[in-house]
Amino acid sequence: MTAVFDPTPTPPVEILAVLSLLCPEVVRDIEQNWNAPVSNYARHLWRPVARPASGPAIAARAILRDVLRQRLGVIMQPEEIGKALEEFEHRPVIQSGLHCLLLMDRITFDALLLAWLGAVENGLSAFVNFMGTTMTMETIGREGPGWLDMGDDKVNLFGMGRHKLCRKSACAAGPVSLNKRALEALGDETDVNRWLGTLLASQDKVFGTAADALTALNQDLVANWDRSGMAMPIFIDDRLAAAAMARHLDNDSSLLSRLLLEPARRQRLERALCEAASGPFGRFLPSSAAFFWGIREERVRKLVLEGGYLIEPDRPHGLSIPFERPHLSQALLDGVLLPNLFLTFLVLAILPRVRVVGGLRQIGYVALFHSILLAALDENVPEERDLAAELQVRENAWGTRVIDEKIPVREQLAGLPEGALFPDLLRQYRLRTFAETTQDLKLVRENARWRKIGRARPSGIGSVLPPDPR
Repeated sequence: MTAVFDPTPTPPVEILAVLSLLCPEVVRDIEQNWNAPVSNYARHLWRPVARPASGPAIAARAILRDVLRQRLGVIMQPEEIGKALEEFEHRPVIQSGLHCLLLMDRITFDALLLAWLGAVENGLSAFVNFMGTTMTMETIGREGPGWLDMGDDKVNLFGMGRHKLCRKSACAAGPVSLNKRALEALGDETDVNRWLGTLLASQDKVFGTAADALTALNQDLVANWDRSGMAMPIFIDDRLAAAAMARHLDNDSSLLSRLLLEPARRQRLERALCEAASGPFGRFLPSSAAFFWGIREERVRKLVLEGGYLIEPDRPHGLSIPFERPHLSQALLDGVLLPNLFLTFLVLAILPRVRVVGGLRQIGYVALFHSILLAALDENVPEERDLAAELQVRENAWGTRVIDEKIPVREQLAGLPEGALFPDLLRQYRLRTFAETTQDLKLVRENARWRKIGRARPSGIGSVLPPDPR
């Protein structure tokens, strides 16, 4: 009998085997969409999510809905708000892989584009994007929120001195205004008409913080690139997470109040965090503060918990905040505290049962955050037992650098029709498959964290790749 050859490409099994050790839900998404267009993969990520069922999850969703409503009140008309919230109720998905950067940054642009594709393919009027704003204005070598990436050069976006850029954090640096002279000088370039005018329209504005400026500018850029208004981005950041966290702390019987403020429960939670950090996947966890970051003099500060106070280590005159419910809640509302990444994902995603879409590190630490919370729950408490059952389904997806164009955004935009950039890209990504776009999961193969996990397996990623030169 002659064997039948099946030419249908399949995903590399050795890579899926390694991903499945920590994120089987991500593997299922990849397998289901391997030969489908990228736009189908995006549609799949923005599919409906089961409504919250346990008491803590229902309460967390109500809080998230309220703080989102407040945010939408700033950027939408009342009738638009109701529609966006209703859509989010059925398809609660957040693209959480964005850093607080202008969309001229290549990775930020590609991640936002995937989210836009997911929204458009599901007929949504809006989609939610979380931007991390605790980073400094310059991270390393003229990278970060304070710089405009021109591909072959970088422009100081707000005209800050390098010493300030390296010391101030995006969520707190301000007030700021655009570097009008530097931007106007770009007008002599031949391929800037797709975006420069949008930036210069805000040249005389003063923004409260750099994060406020970047949020507004990115909103304007997308409106210009999608003039038909197919789907509107809603940008949120750590400050909305702080508002949600404060609402959780308003109730002394809430799950987060108990976990953080009852000594025995906090000790159990800290033990779960330590065990995850020292476990085989600990390299995915971000280094972090004692549940909260502090903000002083326009910069995010690491805090430790000592003697019942959150303090800056080795800073006698630094922040000192009592680790008590009313003080923590007020400091969050006053912009003095921000929740760390663990608490941020608890209040925005894990507790309210929202799917988060992020990068290759994020899919790892979100899975670990689930496990940490599960280990901290008390199954003798009925509502916590119900939550534990609900958490058996993880809403965790890969969506940052799935699209990973290697050319600068400036060059990408130059070849696209003005006013319809995103609709034209939609047509392109309806033709390009997930396998083709990810180059057979090339990014996973090259990822240092996943490589190390693979080497711990007899036939993992490390067995099919040359040794890491480092």
